[in-house]
Amino acid sequence: MTNEPFFTIQGTHYVPTPAARGPWNPNSLHGRVIAGLLGAEIERLHGSADFIPARLTVDMYRLPDLSPVEVTTTVVRAGNRIKVIDAEFISGGVSAGRATCQLLKRTENPEGAVWKPATWDVPKPQDLSPPDPARTPMGGMWETRRITGDFATVMQRRMWIREVRELVEGRALTPFVRVAGSADFASPAANIGDKGLEFINSDVTVYLHREPVSEWVGYEVINHGASDGVAIGECFIYDEQGPISSASCAALAQRRLAPS
Repeated sequence: MTNEPFFTIQGTHYVPTPAARGPWNPNSLHGRVIAGLLGAEIERLHGSADFIPARLTVDMYRLPDLSPVEVTTTVVRAGNRIKVIDAEFISGGVSAGRATCQLLKRTENPEGAVWKPATWDVPKPQDLSPPDPARTPMGGMWETRRITGDFATVMQRRMWIREVRELVEGRALTPFVRVAGSADFASPAANIGDKGLEFINSDVTVYLHREPVSEWVGYEVINHGASDGVAIGECFIYDEQGPISSASCAALAQRRLAPS
């Protein structure tokens, strides 16, 4: 990838680049890079081929600025079938987020049929037109192919997403990092309205039964609800072969801070 990465490495810290800026404050990070880096460090330090990261929950309780970031991890449980890892996102010496990941041992499915949703019958990303460059999200933070629903409309949204940048300079994106880094998209996909995005998510949880086999990840909004300034949003996640995951989030009503 030739685009600027979200982080560079400086000793034991990750230094955000301007590409990592979020939509709420021009001097703060995007939630997707927080979730992505926490997931990536858990996988890099504690993952293995015989375990799948089946759940990643990220709490984002402080809007971090562009200070160097340290991620620390703790092994909560290292069993033969279940691993649980905690991680903390420390920005400029201050804790801004944390994650818990449950990794489950790969085995074989039991016999028998189980109900599941109907096949996701949508066009492949290569069969959809690229977006207008003038409408590229967040200045080219990622690439999309819209299937149904626009962000200016009140209707269910479906779209494909592809990463166009390295999360960390010099480190290839793994299938899990592609999902972890995009999962924050569940909030704007589910919570945006005809007046724009007015909710900032405080967390995201991803459940994963299979890692994506290609670089495109599909999102389908399946739920939104809001009361008293608190919203929830949920999406099903797919790759080009079928369903792989789901993502859900909680969010707070929020106003954007204009550039100074």
